[in-house]
Amino acid sequence: MSNNIMSNNPLIYGVEFQARSLCSLHAENDQDCFLIGTQSLMTSNNQVHLVKLQEETNTLCPQIYEHSSGEIWSLASSPTDKRLISTCYASIERDCEKCTALWRLPEDDGNLENVITFPSEKYGTDVKVTTFHPTNDAYMCSVIDNNIVMWDVGESGVKIVCTAVLDGKGQPRFTTGKWNPQSVNLQFVTADDCNIKAWDLRTQTKIAWSLDGVHTQIIRDFDFNPNRQYYMATCGDDGYSKFWDIRNPKQPLISRADHSHWIWSIRYNPVHDELIGTASSDGQVLITCLAGISSSAIENEDMKTKTFIEDKIVATCDQHEDSVYCVEWSSADSWLLASLSYDGRLLLNKVPKDEQLRILL
Repeated sequence: MSNNIMSNNPLIYGVEFQARSLCSLHAENDQDCFLIGTQSLMTSNNQVHLVKLQEETNTLCPQIYEHSSGEIWSLASSPTDKRLISTCYASIERDCEKCTALWRLPEDDGNLENVITFPSEKYGTDVKVTTFHPTNDAYMCSVIDNNIVMWDVGESGVKIVCTAVLDGKGQPRFTTGKWNPQSVNLQFVTADDCNIKAWDLRTQTKIAWSLDGVHTQIIRDFDFNPNRQYYMATCGDDGYSKFWDIRNPKQPLISRADHSHWIWSIRYNPVHDELIGTASSDGQVLITCLAGISSSAIENEDMKTKTFIEDKIVATCDQHEDSVYCVEWSSADSWLLASLSYDGRLLLNKVPKDEQLRILL
């Protein structure tokens, strides 16, 4: 494998519109499936593409759903229901104010079926994300301007469970947010400017912990280690990816500057958490191996087998021709990483075989 370039040519799928939102179909564990949301200026033409990998033929097969409400800025899939997704979009009907809705994918191509349009306008005009709770089907959470709104989408439509407000000088705004999968409580985590805050939604305004001023420019994304409590990663416009034990907020465990421009997306591998995918405006997608802060490092300590594995980039994908806004690992095959660039190009890359073997042996 020369220069760590991802071997085995990636599978490529092209969308005819620009696109900046991607997620794995989390409830699908048997087949590699990804969702793409388009950003067409021809506003009535936006779509959600469900792209499935057919293992036998090694080809990508799409199902295309019309999303006529407006251009999609983010999307998420339910962890338990294959047909439920949420989108945040610039509404045609509301002068391109950002709105958010819950949709059901139809059985065949066609229009998405609207389940709920969330009453978000009361809280602001810029909905960043609407995410599903990792275990409770009824709970969802939106980040809107400087507000967090937790929704109950159970039996009878939508109810507001609670809200929290980001206060501060100069009208601070959230950039993104997600549930903390490591917490058994209702803990929702947000990024604003250069800060990370964890909100205990049982007490509405209580901040459980925070990482303050941890990047020199705006934080674009963060992710939690799925297999090691207290460990998380952040990335942003300063071009750094940083890795934290939230119990020690003063100092990152590791700080890396592998990209030459803003980092938009960072994701831990859901099974082999030493592998981290990142996507950047430099047009590159990287897979980095950080074994020393992974859950396998704890196992090695327990077994007294301290094999030192160097932190390093194990694969580089440079076949995008535009800014790469998203990376997502497959929910079905943990070696498969999807990436989406703004020109609508989806690439599916595998972790190099020698790296797979090293991790498994």
